[in-house]
Amino acid sequence: MMKIKAADEKYVKEATNLTTEEAEKLLSRMRGKLTRRLDDKKLSTIDALAIQLEIDDEQLAEWRERMNEINKKDKDKDKK
Repeated sequence: MMKIKAADEKYVKEATNLTTEEAEKLLSRMRGKLTRRLDDKKLSTIDALAIQLEIDDEQLAEWRERMNEINKKDKDKDKK
C-alpha cells in the first residue's frame, strides 16, 4: 500500500506552473488514498498534484528500468 508523504518542494513548484488542462489530466490519474485525502480536504490541490507528479516520475523511472531489462534480454537472445 502506498504511503502518502509530504509533497517535495520541487514538485510543488512544478505543480503550480501546470496549465488547467495539465492539472486536470494529472488529477484524473490519481488513485486511492491520494484521491481520498484530496476529497477530505487533508491535502490542497497543489500538494496532491505535486505528489502525483512525483509518483508519475517514480513510475516512469521504474518503467524505463524494466524496458531496459527487456531490451537487454532481447539483444542477448538475438546474439545467440
